[in-house]
Amino acid sequence: MLDWLSNAFTGEADLSLGVATIRLVSAFAFGCAVAFIYRSTRGRDPSQGAFVATLVLLTILLCMTTIVIGNNVARAFSIVGALSIVRFRTVVEDTRDTAFVIFAVGVGMAVGAGYFMVPLIVLPIVTIAASLYPHARDKKGAMGTSLFTLTIRVGIGATNQPKLESALQKFASGVSLLTLETARGGAALERSYALHLLSDGAAEILVAELNAIEGVQSVELQRKV
Repeated sequence: MLDWLSNAFTGEADLSLGVATIRLVSAFAFGCAVAFIYRSTRGRDPSQGAFVATLVLLTILLCMTTIVIGNNVARAFSIVGALSIVRFRTVVEDTRDTAFVIFAVGVGMAVGAGYFMVPLIVLPIVTIAASLYPHARDKKGAMGTSLFTLTIRVGIGATNQPKLESALQKFASGVSLLTLETARGGAALERSYALHLLSDGAAEILVAELNAIEGVQSVELQRKV
């Protein structure tokens, strides 16, 4: 009676529901392993919670995509075309994080294709490599605190850049310029930085010192979550 419904959901690939379930559950387990390696070698940073969850989800979703594609080349091109319309605007600020994204993608594809031995061999190798080359550390040898976004607005023509850089180097590490744009109809310039504070108590001191610099109109410091 419901043959029309079952026929509508019959795939071309000869893959049973049990096998697909095992692969997806295995992808979840391997994704958790990838996230654990990342967390263990990255250091505890509250701002990375969402990224850790993304690694697990990527592994599962790439496993699902590989199962759907199977050996069908036309289906592979269709999925690539469908995914090409997606635009990801989140900036990965650490190139090491990009490597873990590729790691999660590769593990998910391997599990989806049924190559369980590949991630089993790669996981310990990546663990050793990530442990030998841990996340960059500041001058004191310790990780900075949580990641912050600092926005400074200065008047056009102000010659206070050396003082700004000196204050940032004194209280922060891993400072990188994110955006540079004009404000107030071109009368001011806004600079946005990503940085790690060297201590929890450095936030108020940094903001006060930046505000005291001649030409600085406003300072905004936000914790990234």
